[in-house]
Amino acid sequence: MQAYRKEELIEALIRVRPYVHHTPVLTSTLLNRLSGAEVFFKCENFQRMGAFKMRGAVNAILQLPENVRKSGVVTHSSGNFAQALSLAARSLGISAYIVMPENAPEAKKAAVADYGGTIILCPPTLQDREQTAKRIVDNKNATFIHPSNDRNVILGQSTAAQELLEEYPDLEYIITPVGGGGLLAGTALATHFFGNGCGTIAGEPLEADDAYRSLKSGKIESNTTVNTIADGLKTELGDQNFPVIQKYVEQIIRVNEPEIKNAMKLIYERMKIVVEPSSAVAFAALLQKSYDFKNRRVGIILSGGNVDLSNLPF
Repeated sequence: MQAYRKEELIEALIRVRPYVHHTPVLTSTLLNRLSGAEVFFKCENFQRMGAFKMRGAVNAILQLPENVRKSGVVTHSSGNFAQALSLAARSLGISAYIVMPENAPEAKKAAVADYGGTIILCPPTLQDREQTAKRIVDNKNATFIHPSNDRNVILGQSTAAQELLEEYPDLEYIITPVGGGGLLAGTALATHFFGNGCGTIAGEPLEADDAYRSLKSGKIESNTTVNTIADGLKTELGDQNFPVIQKYVEQIIRVNEPEIKNAMKLIYERMKIVVEPSSAVAFAALLQKSYDFKNRRVGIILSGGNVDLSNLPF
């Protein structure tokens, strides 16, 4: 693993600040009582395009040399990073080519188009996505940016936890969801460099628990099932973020589908805010292991709010 420096994280925060929202931190007396902890929710569901991924997309583009940047960027994603890269590229005046599987939800295709991304459809396999993206890189001379397994994306994602720790420097833990690993790795770096003995923990769906198994085995594992409502967490770790997670993440807590739905419902009912199922996974992890966090000050990254309101699970 190429070492990360504290200065790199500070520079990333300065770099992205003009292009992202400084999202609020909310609390709930009732949710504190239910969990037994003092919980501080960093609301990345209020971020531009509705998720933390805007941070990594902006940072990655801004790190490209000007002459490289003007040829555009490309990624393959059917989720939040597709929207994030499209909006980030538009904000910076360049083209974004987004490879999406043919079976991606129409609402997600529409969102990418609204943010100015050029959509290229392909068959719904990873091999097809990668081959299509490579073809665009070759034809357009565009730069490929991976949604989570990219050093500059990871540094960008660290800025959410940096902001949280600026406001609440005495947090004892920060919990995030884990899917591709970009947010978790970035958060772990932020807590390492800026926390005061603060630990990093992740929540993960039991039905897509590759990160949990990877941490146990010491090598990147694949998902055997992805039958989870937390659709943003079906992706797997990569060689850029896994070493960071191995070094700095204390544990990964697996949660089942009823626990995810319950946590999501509590956030809707008690905090009156919209979060997607993947966001609720971190709070579900806290509720499951509440005895471990009793009377602790815990930050939770609410990763996004891009949910299909016509298909709520409750």
